[in-house]
Amino acid sequence: MATKIDNWRKKELSLEEVTAKYSDVSPFVILKSDVQRRGYLLTDAARALLDPKKHQVKARNIFLNRDEVNPVGLMLRDGTSIVGSYAEETNYGIRDPYLIDVIDGKLRITDEGRVYEEVTYWAKPDFYDKKTSKGTDMWQVLGVRPQRLDLNLNHHCHFWDEPGGGCKYCIIGSLSAEERKNHISHLLDIDDVKESLEEALKQEGRYTSICATSGSIITGDEPFDDEIDLYVNALSKLRPLFKDGLIKLQLVATAYSKKQLQRLYDEAGIRTYTSDLEVLDKNLFEWICPGKTKYVGYEKWKNSLYDAVEVFGKGNVNSGIVGGVELATPNGFKTEAEALSATLKEAEELAKHGVSVVNCIWNVGEKTMFNGQVPASLEYYIALAKGLNDIREAHGIDVYFDDYRRCGNHPGSDLARI
Repeated sequence: MATKIDNWRKKELSLEEVTAKYSDVSPFVILKSDVQRRGYLLTDAARALLDPKKHQVKARNIFLNRDEVNPVGLMLRDGTSIVGSYAEETNYGIRDPYLIDVIDGKLRITDEGRVYEEVTYWAKPDFYDKKTSKGTDMWQVLGVRPQRLDLNLNHHCHFWDEPGGGCKYCIIGSLSAEERKNHISHLLDIDDVKESLEEALKQEGRYTSICATSGSIITGDEPFDDEIDLYVNALSKLRPLFKDGLIKLQLVATAYSKKQLQRLYDEAGIRTYTSDLEVLDKNLFEWICPGKTKYVGYEKWKNSLYDAVEVFGKGNVNSGIVGGVELATPNGFKTEAEALSATLKEAEELAKHGVSVVNCIWNVGEKTMFNGQVPASLEYYIALAKGLNDIREAHGIDVYFDDYRRCGNHPGSDLARI
């Protein structure tokens, strides 16, 4: 169960105080970070404006399979996305959620009577309610963010096959177990994918890119060869849908050998690559990510990222971290200052090799091994986002393929457009 923080508003800087202290950070990014950190609820008036005919209210990805009528995401008036659903109740027991209400006829973010920015629900794409020729709902095949398509070919991570092998903050193992229990395949049918993608691309101007990610597949002549084969085989069938034969695609995947990375470049046509370290500390990596440690290891994972820069080029490779998980108890850093310093120091080392780092906001899922943990303060997340952006700028690393339009989940890369 979530741990309620007593008098948390008195113990932390408020949204207004953080915005004033970090005046060089976009207030939209600060608000977005806090909403993702605390979650949100809808008033009856706000729910009345949620229209399943117009808005995204159902979604399936490797972390979520939900078809009840709740918003999939929100968008601020400057185009900043708030990624995360109404259904993240697990954060509500830790800090009070924001309330989405209708003020003067418009949806607004509110908190204890204070009215903040106007928001809109994510618009539903044209293909969403259609079915493939095999009868599969297309929304079950392709995920959608405001300007991006999500392709999750494999919904099961095999690190979870060994008890305790999954990453402790992650819900993918619990979700895939539920889906298999309900006889839902964890592998997408490539014919369904091709039909759904072809239909989605008919809506001209809607998408800037595709993000492909899956659970890790350990097997093969070399570890992860079968995962590479999955991407190569699938993407080779999808490339004819694109005029130049190159899919505008970001791959978020496991750490690979240089030979495997070259296959992705040559055979799958992939030009940008992300491989998530999750936490920038060797000892915490080994504690939080035991499966990744067993099959790859922290230093080898970093070296894979460095090899990827040689294959894909500087500015086309990054690594994601679950911001705040470095403070998890009992083994995490004891103070936010210590955690921030150590994380940014390691991010600087990665940047020297041409690898950028992006952070998400840690949501504590009740079906994860870290259920009951407490995410960091808002100030910590803003200092982390600013620090990562400053490092990226200092080393001349672009993050165009993972920015506010093509992802929207990373406060630090949101700052890249300011």
